[in-house]
Amino acid sequence: MTTVPFDQLDGFIWMNGQFIKWAEAKVHVLTHSLHYGGAVFEGERAYGGEIFKLTEHSQRLHESARILGYTIPYSVAEIDDACRKLLKLQGFQDAYVRPIAWRGSEQTSVGAQNNRIHCAIAIWQWPSYFDPELKMKGLRLDWAEYRRPDPSTAPSKSKASGLYMICTMSKHLAEAKGYADALMLDWRGQVAEATGANVFFVKDGKLHTPIADCFLDGITRRTVMDLARRRGIEVVERAILPEELAGFEECFLTGSAAEVTPVSEVGQYRFAVGAISRLLVQDYADAVQPVKTVAAA
Repeated sequence: MTTVPFDQLDGFIWMNGQFIKWAEAKVHVLTHSLHYGGAVFEGERAYGGEIFKLTEHSQRLHESARILGYTIPYSVAEIDDACRKLLKLQGFQDAYVRPIAWRGSEQTSVGAQNNRIHCAIAIWQWPSYFDPELKMKGLRLDWAEYRRPDPSTAPSKSKASGLYMICTMSKHLAEAKGYADALMLDWRGQVAEATGANVFFVKDGKLHTPIADCFLDGITRRTVMDLARRRGIEVVERAILPEELAGFEECFLTGSAAEVTPVSEVGQYRFAVGAISRLLVQDYADAVQPVKTVAAA
């Protein structure tokens, strides 16, 4: 990942229907979503000049905003088009794509019915979310202090900025202790997800993953489940208690940023970077590459 501060990168950002210079993409300090956590966003990846499952991400961005009570003033098709044009303008083949929408600064109080809804897209090069040298050795995860909340207390089906506060805190605490990330429980004490990725376990040739009832049912999560089923691997979605980790053989994370990343350790539990994890790492890498049409000779 780049070491240059993000506000100092070169290129362009699409913002409210226009392509503007990167350094000019600014918001006011009294922007409502800065104060009250009401932004919604997506994380996407481009491979070989094409954005993987772009429309699914744009649809989820709209749905996240709807859950938070506002409407993005650009259609799914318009956001798709802007993403594609910006990727070409940036000149990237492989890159990370970040659409975001937020409430503006017309009102700065809890109520914001009259605030303008803004939308922007930024694209930058981001080779790997986790250290590539550690990735296939398996990440070490700590247990997170904070838990995913009851859906009756937070809009857990929305990819909303405010829901990531406890993720940042948990990841920072884990990294301070030498771990790569943290595994979060939910409010019931069941295994939920990592701070920015879904989690899978392997036992007796089957995949086990928590039911996505209080966290995002990730697009990469669903993709990996489909890939596993094509291989004849049974996928079991169920409640998983922390102590069950002692009986699992493999563990891996999934997400647009994380892709498919094996895990070797969660707290006191150890896992092998085994055959199924390696198989799905490769299957996902193959799936995200755009199909190239070869002209007949």
